[in-house]
Amino acid sequence: MPSQNKLKLKAAILTTTLSFATLLGGCASTTVTQYKASGDLGTIIERADGAVSIVNTSDRAVEGRIEGLGDLSHASIVYSRDEQYAYVFGRDGGLTKVDILNQNIAKRVLQAGNSIGGAISQDGKLIAVSNYTPGGVKVFDAETLELVADIPAIYTDENGEQKQSKTVGLVDAPGQRFVFSLFEGNETWIADFSDASSAEGTAPKITKLKSVGKQPYDALISPDGRYYIAGLFGQDGLALIDLWHPEKGSKLILPDYGKGQERLPVYKMPHLEGWAVAGNYAFVPAVGRHEVLVVDMNSWTQVGEIPVYGQPVFVMSRPDAREIWVNFAFPKNDTLQMIDAESFELKKTLKPGKAVLHMEFTPRGEEVWVSVRDEDTVRIYNTTTYEEITSLKALKPSGIFFTSRAHRIGL
Repeated sequence: MPSQNKLKLKAAILTTTLSFATLLGGCASTTVTQYKASGDLGTIIERADGAVSIVNTSDRAVEGRIEGLGDLSHASIVYSRDEQYAYVFGRDGGLTKVDILNQNIAKRVLQAGNSIGGAISQDGKLIAVSNYTPGGVKVFDAETLELVADIPAIYTDENGEQKQSKTVGLVDAPGQRFVFSLFEGNETWIADFSDASSAEGTAPKITKLKSVGKQPYDALISPDGRYYIAGLFGQDGLALIDLWHPEKGSKLILPDYGKGQERLPVYKMPHLEGWAVAGNYAFVPAVGRHEVLVVDMNSWTQVGEIPVYGQPVFVMSRPDAREIWVNFAFPKNDTLQMIDAESFELKKTLKPGKAVLHMEFTPRGEEVWVSVRDEDTVRIYNTTTYEEITSLKALKPSGIFFTSRAHRIGL
């Protein structure tokens, strides 16, 4: 039996065991095992309590709750490829491996002072964490959480001094690579682990792309893993890298966006990881604008801007790519808007409640789950009728992550 099947079998056996000894009137005990899979499970970050709720998307129900995960005021999750383990990246530098079938903490390490997110490698054997304090990226064995590689992200500033940079926009890319950007260093690095072995301590091959733009603050990767795009806080435009040809370096795209216009106060930086692709177009949240940008992915030029209700935070494509769903920064964070991906017109506006922080589509997109932090609620909507189906209670919910992410690049 393949090892992965053994793992699933072991996990399933632990779920439910029924004894029929009583029913058999004192005869020898007979045990019947009920198996359980993990494909319709997910997790919800409860930021105020440092906890995650384990949910079932088919039953629309909470199955359990795991506490003791540290500071989750800014947290994200990736899944093991067998969908048994959720790796939780906490703001306090905590990296926690949660067993969502057995509902316990399998392993936890405090790997830095302040981290901003993480990624899992193509083969599922490595976990990378992006850090603000002290900076750099650390890579761990997914099974044991033992340190495999420490990448300090040292750069040289304009005075010739060497400093360590915060790292942002960490994603996994095909070819057993991690890609991330240096906020102060204005660089993007590619860490190639395709020849590395944790057992032998082999270091990854690092490719450094210099001067990609001023202050990259977040990044995204296209669903096929080819293009890496970093948002730039220090200048107009975005930095584009073709990961099929990293030797060509980065290219500044949308350089004229916002030029000559007065910037609005930025209440919350948009999350580029939630960008949307529909057909040949990418839909990108504009920084400090009440707009979603439309980018032609053939020419990487801006072909439109869609006025929306507020400053967009997440701009996400419904799984069928027919609609783009957008939420907004404070003080307009009680609203969701839907954009028609063909006509670029606003199609619908919903008011789920105060502080809509995140949304997550079920794998085929018939429902969307929406966290409403200030009402301690997760609302579930039908994505065709836009009607609320039901809601779940959660304490200050933020990120929602379903296990279907385990099989998608960059998530």
